[in-house]
Amino acid sequence: MNDEQFRQLQGIVVKSPLLSALLHDWDKIALPGAWLVAGAIAQTVWNHTFGLPPAHGINDIDIVYYDANDLSEDGEAEHAARVRRAFSDLPVWIDVKNEARVHLWYEGKFGYPIKPYTSTTDAIATFPTTATAVGLRPGNGSLELCAPFGLSDLLGGVVRPNKTQIRREIYEQKVTRWIKVWPGLGVVGWVK
Repeated sequence: MNDEQFRQLQGIVVKSPLLSALLHDWDKIALPGAWLVAGAIAQTVWNHTFGLPPAHGINDIDIVYYDANDLSEDGEAEHAARVRRAFSDLPVWIDVKNEARVHLWYEGKFGYPIKPYTSTTDAIATFPTTATAVGLRPGNGSLELCAPFGLSDLLGGVVRPNKTQIRREIYEQKVTRWIKVWPGLGVVGWVK
């Protein structure tokens, strides 16, 4: 990833009413290791790339954090409710997940176990596509970036599977939805 790509991403994000509002008031999140991640970032970029309204197709915004000291479902739910209240003026659902507890429910939802994550950045590296394996948060007077696969696919409108953890069915379900909403996406098929 290069500085020009990061500047391009920052320029797109600051123009997004949804993402800029969250990042501007990030101190309201107040969760350890928190990042704004995944689909809402990618979809904001795709909307920019394809000349669509900034919030087109964005159903939710994902915020992840890492708290190994509280692996309870109730604790996560309380944080999620607090964050949603803090940003109740935003017209989308805000999903808040403690990545320290994902291994506790993952097998029940997806049919196979995963190892516990060691941090939020560890979790981001397993997100289903290279374009959505991205996180942003304010830091040092600018934005911090976590993009383990770089920004080329994201900025280029390319959807490529990240096979670190997902299975083919999950990837294809996401792609099927996305190409209906963003038909200009370039999709890399699941190759064995």
